[in-house]
Amino acid sequence: MRIATRSRRPIPAAISRSSLAQQVTDNLRQRIYDRKLRPGVKLDEAELARQLGVSRTPVREALRLLAAQGLVEMRSRRGCVVASLTVEDQKEIFPIMARLEGWVAHEAAERRTAAEMAHIEALHAELERHAAAGDVDRYWEANYVVHVALQELVGNGWLQNILGELRRKLNLARHRSLKLPGRIHGSLAEHRALLQALRDGDGRRAEAVMQEHLHHQLDALLELEGAAPEPPSPLHRSPPQRAAPPTKPQ
Repeated sequence: MRIATRSRRPIPAAISRSSLAQQVTDNLRQRIYDRKLRPGVKLDEAELARQLGVSRTPVREALRLLAAQGLVEMRSRRGCVVASLTVEDQKEIFPIMARLEGWVAHEAAERRTAAEMAHIEALHAELERHAAAGDVDRYWEANYVVHVALQELVGNGWLQNILGELRRKLNLARHRSLKLPGRIHGSLAEHRALLQALRDGDGRRAEAVMQEHLHHQLDALLELEGAAPEPPSPLHRSPPQRAAPPTKPQ
């Protein structure tokens, strides 16, 4: 697949390069999501540039962006490779994320203002829209924005740094969890429950819902991997939220 580099009218060089790098980034990201570029595969700048019909510069910029998103890793001896997480990595990281993001949800429910709640409602509406369309990629992006918005609402810089680093490690896995049949609707049901807890200012319920949301992501991944599900943690975990597919807008 080649990326178009021609335009009908002149574009400033800096803007043109930036736009081309973004196109390359989007192309490679989708290939990683579709597992056409599999975990652990080495990414050769020259070969990718040849495949896409571009110079090595936008490919290099794209790989840097993907590294910042946790989808590729820059290694001193092997160069750039597609990021990978073992099943054991996922089993260790997701419970940590669940604890931390659960605390974020608790604090957000207790502290949020009316204006902040309105912002969260607007972000949730995007989740509903993309779920109704069955658009996993856009749903995942909107889901990411919701989680980050809650962290920003709480305003703990140290926590944001820790969660940001863990999220970069889990980005690929969290996107893949939505590929499990019915998972996008289960995820939406969990977000609806979280939204209601935030509306009610119920910190304890918001925390429990968020923790379960993260654990259910792990369960979905383990099912996709054919691995045994994790046994219930000391925290109470209810069965995954189930919801009928949302009605497509007329």
